[in-house]
Amino acid sequence: MTEPVVTVDYDRSAVTAGILHVGVGNFHRSHQAMYLDRLLRDPATFEAARSWGICGVGVLPHDVAMRDALAGQGFAYTLVERHPDGAAPATQIGSIVDFLHAPDDVEAVLDRLADPAIRIVSLTITEGGYNISDVTGEFDVANPAIVADAEGLRSGSAAPATVFGIVVAGLQRRRERGIPPFTLMSCDNIEGNGDVARRTFTAFARLVDPELAAWIEREVAFPNCMVDRITPVTTDADRAWVRETFGVDDAWPVLCEDFVQWVLEDEFPLGRPAWEAVGVQLVEDVRPYELMKLRLLNASHQALAYAGLLAGYEFAHEGAGDPVIAAYLRAYMDREATPTLDPVPGVDLDAYKDRLIERFANPYVRDTLGRLATDASDRIPKWLVPVIRQLRESGAATPLSASIVAGWARYAERVVAEGVGNPLPFRDRQEAGVREAVARMAADPLGFLRNPDWFAALADDPAFAAEFLAVLAAFRASDDPRPELRRLVEG
Repeated sequence: MTEPVVTVDYDRSAVTAGILHVGVGNFHRSHQAMYLDRLLRDPATFEAARSWGICGVGVLPHDVAMRDALAGQGFAYTLVERHPDGAAPATQIGSIVDFLHAPDDVEAVLDRLADPAIRIVSLTITEGGYNISDVTGEFDVANPAIVADAEGLRSGSAAPATVFGIVVAGLQRRRERGIPPFTLMSCDNIEGNGDVARRTFTAFARLVDPELAAWIEREVAFPNCMVDRITPVTTDADRAWVRETFGVDDAWPVLCEDFVQWVLEDEFPLGRPAWEAVGVQLVEDVRPYELMKLRLLNASHQALAYAGLLAGYEFAHEGAGDPVIAAYLRAYMDREATPTLDPVPGVDLDAYKDRLIERFANPYVRDTLGRLATDASDRIPKWLVPVIRQLRESGAATPLSASIVAGWARYAERVVAEGVGNPLPFRDRQEAGVREAVARMAADPLGFLRNPDWFAALADDPAFAAEFLAVLAAFRASDDPRPELRRLVEG
């Protein structure tokens, strides 16, 4: 028998916002908001935690849907953790106490950013949201939206619209009013996410006012962190299942796996919630954990996405449940990803990798391969290409990594050919670039690699190019990728 939803048992009216979070999606609600809810539920930590409630902010037009869904139910929502054995405990999360939609009222967002009560601004704006080149790591100052925001802030002629303009304008107000700056905490899956946030937000500020940029560089804390919880997109079927199973009519519930992890550098000048009391690991250096997660989990998700899609699967658990694909994922982890990792304090890597395969194969999460394939043009350059480049610099072979790139290329080639003029069946922020890469492949088998923003100079590396071409030829020759995957595993 299904247990009822564990409802909020604390006084939400006593919870005030101390964190402003940009990018309120399912992951934030299954992860950071869930951790804060745990603190609020414990009578021993409630009093200290109640000034750390979350004010969500959406900066994109489509974020209005999340605002409206949450506002209609008092900003609370249902979180269901799907265990591999079928258990599905559900909890009502009450840690989000407000939501502002910047396109509708940016002044309200700026006022909240300037409020001394806001001491942390956190971000889940996706891997591609930091406006940087994958090769140089430099901020794109020519982006028209960035140019418009910088000019608007310099002249006072227009309100900001991008996350950079909005956050920097908030910091500018705090500086002018003598209010200490908030901590800016990136929770996105990019290597050195805090360092990347520091570079990009100060680079934008430099376009507005060099003195403001110097103040941000000097005064604002940008902790790095590693975040982990597989959280699919909510579907109408999920809404119906929550309604039928728990008797809860939730406009936007969250269904996720039972595993969760957060490793965080403890750099919060204005304080922070007592996250360590609810399982967050506070460390001096997050890099070893971060590389472990990005190169084992995230890069393997890309391998699973394209191997699974080419094999005709729809869901992640179907692909990971295929013994050939599971062996392929583990071979990539063991032979190519693991040699690039630093020692990870307190972690048994073999056990971690075993658990990853189990997590991918959880049939109740129902994560789609299409979701994993989303924005590969942002993800593969950040998660997989660093593995390839590090191994190639030492002269090591990279056939498994090359096969992941070849899987992406072949699947993109196949779906573009089958759906000429139609949107790709997976979303990619750089869809035009994907289509251009596919077009180049018609005349040049290495054409997909000839995008330096994605692959640097890998097309000119004879060993890598040979590995890529061998797998691409095999994938083109058969609708079933598994014989080639088996060959790669057997070496």
